[in-house]
Amino acid sequence: MRILTVSDSVEPALYDHFDADRFSGVNLILSCGDLPPEYLSFLVHALDAPVYYVKGNHDIRHSSKHPDGCVNINARLIQFQGIKILGLEGSRWYNGGPFQYTERQMKRAIRGIRTAMWFQKDIDIVITHAPPRHIHDAEDRCHRGFESFRWLIEKYSPRYFIHGHTHTNFSDASQRITIVNK
Repeated sequence: MRILTVSDSVEPALYDHFDADRFSGVNLILSCGDLPPEYLSFLVHALDAPVYYVKGNHDIRHSSKHPDGCVNINARLIQFQGIKILGLEGSRWYNGGPFQYTERQMKRAIRGIRTAMWFQKDIDIVITHAPPRHIHDAEDRCHRGFESFRWLIEKYSPRYFIHGHTHTNFSDASQRITIVNK
């Protein structure tokens, strides 16, 4: 299965300079937030693949204009072709804007879906906007990750945990990947 993940910035190769042949065979698109609703709507139609997304801390336009043909999976565990995907929106609270959460609020959101996680037994992919604490995060209030995401990784061992929010220029692509436990 080919999965395209997008987050935080509109990629010209996927929008302004779109070449359908270059992205043929994409079966699923996962968005980790902070993208315009029009961009997500374009992707779902241009690639003829479902888009599952979570909102980022800058996605205030999503409240009035939902991305056409896309599914918000915040605080939901869904299945796509046998793959179990969990989504959690937002960033750490830093100025009281929408889609910002305290650690306590995020723990509560996770607690609200624990029954579904227990029933499903395992999770293949977790998508979030914010990173887990001490994994690709920063020390400023806005970009600090969630401890509750670390707990989620340690407790449920998802195969992949994909996040957005932090804008790091890696000198080597392998730095984008961090292995935690298994």
